[in-house]
Amino acid sequence: MTENLSIWHLITGASFPVQCVMFILFLASVVSWVMIVQRGRYLRHAQENYRLFEETFWSGVDLNQLYNEINAKLHDNLNIDGLESVFRSGFREFNRLVQQKVADPDVVMEGTERAMRVALSREEEKLNINLPFLASVASVSPYIGLFGTVWGIMQSFRGLANVQQATLATVAPGIAEALIATAMGLFAAIPAVLAFNRYSSTADGLYSNYQTFAEEFSSILHRRVHSGN
Repeated sequence: MTENLSIWHLITGASFPVQCVMFILFLASVVSWVMIVQRGRYLRHAQENYRLFEETFWSGVDLNQLYNEINAKLHDNLNIDGLESVFRSGFREFNRLVQQKVADPDVVMEGTERAMRVALSREEEKLNINLPFLASVASVSPYIGLFGTVWGIMQSFRGLANVQQATLATVAPGIAEALIATAMGLFAAIPAVLAFNRYSSTADGLYSNYQTFAEEFSSILHRRVHSGN
């Protein structure tokens, strides 16, 4: 009896629809864990880059020198993310408009701020990659598992119609294999919802910091263009 109620035996002995449900949940769990690890690494890297760039920027470094250093990274085929991308987009557009001898400072600042908004939008997309999938796994997995459970229990009770005397030993295997689907649904959903909540909060915090920097940088450039330096 114990052997028949082992987890592996229950999975392999489940009906085809329940096995399909288990396979979908297993696949969703594996993919979500890959994304959880990938997102965790990316967001930690983004936080480190944010702190480093903030320290460098507010240390009094020359903006042209900082801009050239970031461009050098691109020439070396290195990726730039976060504040580096926002700064580069804004400062490049600012220099382009100034070199064109645009007379109206407001036009210069409008173009600069537009370039930074585009960069911010791209950074927001990078921060939120894979988060919708985690949200979907977190919300849908329990219902998929519940479907498998309902189907398995329904099949167990249908089997009782051909049995003269129903006992616990008769229905236990079918109910047990059906409940595994619910367990797998929760196993897929719980890590996904925890990761989604944490990573969403981190991404929102970083994006808010990016926006704050863009406003502060815009003020610096505003003073520069109006002073004529």
